[in-house]
Amino acid sequence: MKGYRISFIRHGRTVANDKGIYIGRTDYPLSRKGASELYNKMDEYEYPHVARVYSSPLQRCTETAEILFPDAQLQIVDNLIEMDFGDFEGKTADELVKQDVFLQWLKGGADCRPPKGESLEEVQLRIFKALREIIRDMMNTDILHAAVVTHAGILSNLIAGFGLPKIDPKELRPAPGEGYDVLVTASLWQRSGAFEILGMTPYRMN
Repeated sequence: MKGYRISFIRHGRTVANDKGIYIGRTDYPLSRKGASELYNKMDEYEYPHVARVYSSPLQRCTETAEILFPDAQLQIVDNLIEMDFGDFEGKTADELVKQDVFLQWLKGGADCRPPKGESLEEVQLRIFKALREIIRDMMNTDILHAAVVTHAGILSNLIAGFGLPKIDPKELRPAPGEGYDVLVTASLWQRSGAFEILGMTPYRMN
């Protein structure tokens, strides 16, 4: 049975990441350090050869895709965008920790959202839409291996929500420029809305 392989990759580092700032929809580019780290990884790791890269529309993802997969076709998928942190956007946890609404949000709950932001439930719904769009496109165009470049939170929810075996999302925190390989088969996807987790990617060169 034909399988479709997807390499999910976390975008490279930004200045905001280094400062510990919550950034969702703010369109930060890669920092010089972040871009340099990705180029260094290409010397140390074997990245997959893919025909197409599906990416969040934000610069830090499209720039990562262009560095890691320069020969692949880039296709934007709007629903791969990072969570909307609302009033928490641009602030650090230290700045927010005295606010009751922030502490309540940290406790979790699928319907809990930052003020003027997005709930986990809403994120998971659009992640499913993004994944369905990607898988359908791969099947229609007969692309057997593609990459997806997105954000840490989106990536962890994708793998935890649809991957088998089940993994706690708190354990799914790959380094910038790294992620997970999965295998999608039509039978498993249609029957269970799930895919098989193959392992981490990229692979370190010997």
